[in-house]
Amino acid sequence: MAGSLGGMFSGQPPGPPPPPPGLPGQPSLLQAAPGAPRPSNSTLVDELESSFEACFASLVSQDYVNGTDQEEIRTGVDQCIQKFLDIARQTECFFLQKRLQLSVQKPDQVIKEDVSELRSELQRKDALVQKHLTKLRHWQQVLEDISVQHKKPAEMPQGSLAYLEQASANIPAPLKQT
Repeated sequence: MAGSLGGMFSGQPPGPPPPPPGLPGQPSLLQAAPGAPRPSNSTLVDELESSFEACFASLVSQDYVNGTDQEEIRTGVDQCIQKFLDIARQTECFFLQKRLQLSVQKPDQVIKEDVSELRSELQRKDALVQKHLTKLRHWQQVLEDISVQHKKPAEMPQGSLAYLEQASANIPAPLKQT
């Protein structure tokens, strides 16, 4: 899939771009880890992609659709999914290692990212507080309108049914939740 997308955007050569060099003694960007049984040009991303395609293929394969042994089908699908999850964990581990290296080499960059995330979270929470304040003001006004009606019993017609009709006529319709 990655190879099929190469050259799709202008100015890009066909095929995946060459990975940037890693640190000495470290695999370059998503290159196969030492000791792992991988083809010579394979990367974790390539393997993740192929294992995902294998999972998808096993789910839509005619062999499984026409097969009668449900246990065999389940076992095959489980194996494909387990391989995908293992490679996904390896990929996650790679990125966590790179993140750790970045935090050691450039701690100021990590702090800048944290500050940026905190600012965006504060903006989101401020917007949420404003939304709740708007709702609070609305319901305070509703309660105030109802309390004003209760203070004017002389203007209300006599009888409990007439009082309920008058009180319910002044209650606003509920707001739609967005």
